[in-house]
Amino acid sequence: MPQSLAKILVHTVFSTKERRPFLRDKSLREELHHYIGGILNQLDCQPIIVGGVEDHVHFLCALSRTCNAAEMVKEVKRGSSLWLKTKSTELHDFAWQNGYGIFSIGFSQIETVRDYIAGQEEHHRKVSFQDELRTLLKRYAIKFDERYVWD
Repeated sequence: MPQSLAKILVHTVFSTKERRPFLRDKSLREELHHYIGGILNQLDCQPIIVGGVEDHVHFLCALSRTCNAAEMVKEVKRGSSLWLKTKSTELHDFAWQNGYGIFSIGFSQIETVRDYIAGQEEHHRKVSFQDELRTLLKRYAIKFDERYVWD
């Protein structure tokens, strides 16, 4: 095959540092989600949906065949953090947590994951971020040590 083709779908999630609720303002949060979508486009990682709540973000995208997952997350976190700090003096010490979760999904799961991300506000009326991440890690059979997951 003379051409390189790929469609690798990933669901990514990460929190603000110490899960601080920096993103309480809904209009700022929506603007952030749009900005993250722009970063993903620049990386040629087609965004499908970006969402989240006051202390964390989720996004579903098609990973570019020329961009690895760690580099994609690094650039999204770096660019969005710099951008957020320009939005308000209250955000001058904004930071994302050091780590992240990234999970592959099948093409048939796109709508389910899209709906899950779109419903984050409702979901987090019942489930904490920590419990949500624990569930994802268990679903994907990822071994983890609670001492090192949260920062």
